[in-house]
Amino acid sequence: MSRAYLDWNATAPLRPEARAAMFKAMDCLGNPSSVHGEGRAARAIVERAREQVSDAIGASVADIIFTSSATEAAALALDGQGYCSPAYEHSCVLAYTDSENSAELAKTAWQQANGETGIIHDLPEGLGLVDAVQAIGKVPYAFDWSGAFRALVSAHKFGGPKGAGALVVKKGIEVPAALKGGGQEMGRRSGTENVIGIAGMGAAAKAAAKDLEDGLWQIVEQNRNVFEERLLNEVPELIIFGKDVERLPNTSYFAVKGWKAETQVMLMDLAGFAVSAGSACSSGKVKASRVLKAMGYDEITASSAIRVSIGPSTTAAELDSFATAWLTEYKRFKARREGK
Repeated sequence: MSRAYLDWNATAPLRPEARAAMFKAMDCLGNPSSVHGEGRAARAIVERAREQVSDAIGASVADIIFTSSATEAAALALDGQGYCSPAYEHSCVLAYTDSENSAELAKTAWQQANGETGIIHDLPEGLGLVDAVQAIGKVPYAFDWSGAFRALVSAHKFGGPKGAGALVVKKGIEVPAALKGGGQEMGRRSGTENVIGIAGMGAAAKAAAKDLEDGLWQIVEQNRNVFEERLLNEVPELIIFGKDVERLPNTSYFAVKGWKAETQVMLMDLAGFAVSAGSACSSGKVKASRVLKAMGYDEITASSAIRVSIGPSTTAAELDSFATAWLTEYKRFKARREGK
């Protein structure tokens, strides 16, 4: 049975450019901290990737601190710093922040875009940290223009490998090292750099920026909108979260109240479609969406939402096939609910 992958917000497929860069980096023997020729070759791979990432996200090369993930970047930036953030933020940020509001923007962390709903937030200048993980590669983003002092980046959200990320910091911002040792990453994150993962991250960042420039995500948005209109035409009770505000072009988060998200995800998986019940970090727990509850939705609605997130390689035919499969199961659910 052929399958359709419709869970790009959890992780995007590895780009061929990233795969090629990683295979090439595997043949590089040296430690990037060594001064001999082999070490300098490894260092060149890391610094080339740093340039590619900085170009893609509109930051200075010296602003990029490579980490193992956005989660590690969040810990590096936020742990013990007294930050606050909204209740709908990602769990890796909430782990180090207070949900109480703060009038001090420099001590506030805020998402550029929410990974569940896709809603894009209008961020004030002067934020201490912007969580740009879901925005990068899908919508125009430039760190230097954002007015934030720090930003989180995750490679696998834009087609790089899992296990590579970055903390971006403005010049002059101090970053106390959480991992101490050899003083890599300009003394801000010790540990031998993941040369292979970083190479893939850089290549993916460059390719993602080109896709955005070429207008591929406008096509993604058109396909998403056609898909949603079909569902709404056939299911008037359908709730599409964030439909009337600015959203990521690839994200559709919707619910039929009372139809458990867990059930829908399993049914669609059996039918050959990979979708989720929200953030990949929480969907395995199969709980009501914390994001929707923070937005004011009740427990039943928050337990009924599934997310379809797509990308440039997703075809209109795949979305249409998913809609057909989902609508078939919806009709069965409706019949059971009405006792037919």
